[in-house]
Amino acid sequence: MIEKYTEKMQKSIDNLDREYNSIRAGRANPHVLDRIRVDYYGTPTPLQQVGNITVPEPRIICIQPWESSLLKVIEKEILQSDIGINPSNDGKVIRLVFPELTEERRKELVKDVKKKGEAAKVAIRNIRRDANDFLKKANKNNEITEDELKELQNKVQKETDKFIKKVDENIEKKSKEILTV
Repeated sequence: MIEKYTEKMQKSIDNLDREYNSIRAGRANPHVLDRIRVDYYGTPTPLQQVGNITVPEPRIICIQPWESSLLKVIEKEILQSDIGINPSNDGKVIRLVFPELTEERRKELVKDVKKKGEAAKVAIRNIRRDANDFLKKANKNNEITEDELKELQNKVQKETDKFIKKVDENIEKKSKEILTV
């Protein structure tokens, strides 16, 4: 009865993980390119499907497209994206060099991580509210008893606490990663 709400809470966690993967933490992480799509024969295609993406050094990502005609297209998409790095194109490979983060920038990123974490917590709490409303309505319509209502509400609260704890762990982990020089 409450499984669909648990699934929604898990989706909130998954979404937060995707958002955290797109945050640059000073070292090259190919996941910052996950949201970039290039026009490949008229179809928006993920960057990972049109070439090799490698990390030869801790602060460099190399993108080697399978077709050299895609170099300009990929370069243009990276410039238009929000990753904030200028690509360098040598005619065969596009290189993204990640600058070392300043202390101030690291603190800004940690604030952003916490803000996104709080948004995920709010989403989880909204799902809890929806679940409780659903259970109260089911009780009112005599579909479940008072005892079942209390028991299911306790289950919903336990699930909510579990997912909020996961969010806190994710915030802590990502903040530590950003602040590590």
